Amino acid sequence: MTKTTEQDSHYQHLEKMSVGEVLTNINREDQTVALAVQKAIPQIEQLISVTVSSMKAGGRLFYIGAGTSGRLGILDASECPPTFGVSDNWIIGLIAGKDMAIRKAVEFAEDDEGQAWRDLQEHHINAKDVVLGIAASGSTPYVLGGLKAANEAGLKTGCIVCNENTPIAAVSQYPIEIIVGPEFVTGSTRMKAGTAQKLALNMISTTVMIQLGRVKGNKMVDMQMTNNKLFGRGTRILMDELGLDAVTASNLLERHGSVRKAIDEYTKNINID
Repeated sequence: MTKTTEQDSHYQHLEKMSVGEVLTNINREDQTVALAVQKAIPQIEQLISVTVSSMKAGGRLFYIGAGTSGRLGILDASECPPTFGVSDNWIIGLIAGKDMAIRKAVEFAEDDEGQAWRDLQEHHINAKDVVLGIAASGSTPYVLGGLKAANEAGLKTGCIVCNENTPIAAVSQYPIEIIVGPEFVTGSTRMKAGTAQKLALNMISTTVMIQLGRVKGNKMVDMQMTNNKLFGRGTRILMDELGLDAVTASNLLERHGSVRKAIDEYTKNINID
């Protein structure tokens, strides 16, 4: 049986469509993705629960993938330190072909079933860690081999795939199957499958960070203020949270260097007074 992600597009003769028709039809397909993700929420919840427990015990979360899937994992991992103020060693994205593959396709890199485990070992992987394989097809050798080795080493494993009954889901302890159906351009899994993976990764990392206390209320109180926009956002958080004027909030933030520290110190001093 042909994998869902490889089935023929619902649309024919794309080159004969007007620009407006192409855009409308892509958008029509995209609207189905969030509903597919919704069906997978129970699976996503199970993975998050075990990940939070593992990270509270000192573990880390690793993403492994090839091509688009690998790039999405790296994107999500790289955004956690500036967003949540965590170490870049908490959530780590690995891609078949290493850093060169982030920008350019590396021929046959995904076909080596032993490479992912070698890449993981460079990070001194241990039994406290969680490995999440990302592969739209559900059969990428790089991911499959990495998950098999992780299981043998006693790690927790999960996956995000976009086909049913795949080899990768079969070897994952916590599989997430998001069935998005055929792509607008047949087999182009950077489209709906990639969108589904991005949505799931957003849910996973954000929820994990919330559960680990890296959000207060609905604010990114641990974000790294690496530019004027983020410093301004931090100032507004302090204004809202503490009822301060802009100048006082800005000075407080500059003095303490983080929103959380500023809130904690200001609150402590108020209570002392």
